[in-house]
Amino acid sequence: MKRILLVEDEESLVNVLTLNLEMENYHVDVALNGAEALEKFNSNYDLVILDVMIPEVNGFDVCSEIRKHSQTPILFISAKGTSLDRITGLKMGADDYLVKPFNLEELLLRIVILINRAKVNPEISDFRFGDNLINFKTYEVEAKGKTLTLSKRELALLRLLISKKNEVISRDEILDEIWGKDKFPTSRTIDNYILNFRKYFEPNPSNPIYFRSLRGVGYKFEIKD
Repeated sequence: MKRILLVEDEESLVNVLTLNLEMENYHVDVALNGAEALEKFNSNYDLVILDVMIPEVNGFDVCSEIRKHSQTPILFISAKGTSLDRITGLKMGADDYLVKPFNLEELLLRIVILINRAKVNPEISDFRFGDNLINFKTYEVEAKGKTLTLSKRELALLRLLISKKNEVISRDEILDEIWGKDKFPTSRTIDNYILNFRKYFEPNPSNPIYFRSLRGVGYKFEIKD
């Protein structure tokens, strides 16, 4: 049975969601505020459903704190539905953002997708190549004698590239895997991420050996086993 932490302070919505999730054979724990959510959260949860406007600690800060320790999927549900709100949620580390009021069937579908995606892409705790070390749990990398903290998107893209090392990954696949259905970025955005990776990790960024771009095709993380 998959475990979900539901962080929501609206009692009627808590009751409806808990009932329907349990009918779908999920185990549901409820936190009514952000402080309680941080106290209850642990790595045994398969998904966190998180409202933005909750007492004590807001949802954005809860999400950011969870992301310091775990890659457990996080789905925001919120009445705050502007593009800025959605982008802020994703930047804080959320995997998806659903605006209230929402269709229950859509919520259930997104839950299945997020949990299955996490199952297909299990967590890599750390990865070393050349003189570089990536720590996926702390979001830190050691490269060129420096320690850097990367964003969730950067870590997610690194994880995808590493999981398919020496394979070409198309732009569309990256957009689907990392940004999902809400494709805010363009292929140029991905180019900028790759340029950043070269600055971080390549001995000579202008002549990359790890992070390669194939014009009109996609991207590749190249490394010899």
